[in-house]
Amino acid sequence: MNSKLTCTLLSLLLLSALSLSLSVGSVDIPASEVWSVLTGGDVMKESWRYIVMESRVPQSITAMLCGASLAVSGLLLQTTFRNPLAGPSILGITNGASVGVAIVMLITGGVISLSPSGELVGGIAVVVGAFLGALAIILILLAVSSVISSSVMLLIVGIMVSYLASSLVMLLNIFANADNVHSYVMWGMGSFSDVTLGQLPLFSAVTIIGLFLSILLIKSLNAMLLGEGYATNLGVNISRVRRFLLIVTGILTATATAYCGPVAFIGLAVPHIARFTVRTSDHTVLMPATMLCGATIALLCNIICQLPENIIIPLNAVTPIFGAPVIIYIIFRKH
Repeated sequence: MNSKLTCTLLSLLLLSALSLSLSVGSVDIPASEVWSVLTGGDVMKESWRYIVMESRVPQSITAMLCGASLAVSGLLLQTTFRNPLAGPSILGITNGASVGVAIVMLITGGVISLSPSGELVGGIAVVVGAFLGALAIILILLAVSSVISSSVMLLIVGIMVSYLASSLVMLLNIFANADNVHSYVMWGMGSFSDVTLGQLPLFSAVTIIGLFLSILLIKSLNAMLLGEGYATNLGVNISRVRRFLLIVTGILTATATAYCGPVAFIGLAVPHIARFTVRTSDHTVLMPATMLCGATIALLCNIICQLPENIIIPLNAVTPIFGAPVIIYIIFRKH
């Protein structure tokens, strides 16, 4: 199938998923009423306007941006390290953000909600803590990348840093009380519903900047597919590209983790789904396809989470449904 046609079909699929995400939920709202809310028309119940504008619209936009950013992060890492099982969490960036949130958990006494019902100070502290934790890991990796030129060795260092961060989180939880641990566990389940309409502009701006920066890497990524030696002969500065890539990955992953929690599998599996769809390794096509697939799958996960009445399914209980079969297939295929 033609690559442009495939991307067009993916765009239509994304629009369909977005429409479904805005129309489906625990409260039954007719599609015509949802359209009236979005266009500023009259609605039968004012509560429907609140549900659509204050809940479903922020959730849907957050899901699209988070899904796209994590998927692109996975694509960048898998191409750079030439490892199909590399993902945003493999270098410890996600775990670094988790360490920051765990520290906030101890300081604020368990108030780590980003939702309107949570305390404002606690919500801001979560975002700041996640960013600082992820930034610390990024700085470590940047320092290591200036000394180590091998992508494989840098990947191994990232895995070790990830284990250390996980160990630190466990130690922090040991010294926390029951409320702290419960709050952290709830955050760790992942959710697209904690970003409010007021927080959405900042979240969107940072994510879009990160996605734009990732587009600037397309030419270098295509050269690196042929090997680091060949890319160097083409004038690509591997060390500089790797540092820039780590910064971009850090921005995207830290933002998504800070606002949505450590979302699993999207960054690891979606790049492979995009490759299956477009049947090419050319990042000029693969990059936008990965963004579209990531946004669509995140929306589908969000729809499933919101379907039951009076209960919200944790996001990380749904993402493995899409991700785990893909990873199992990749493992058997490589074997």
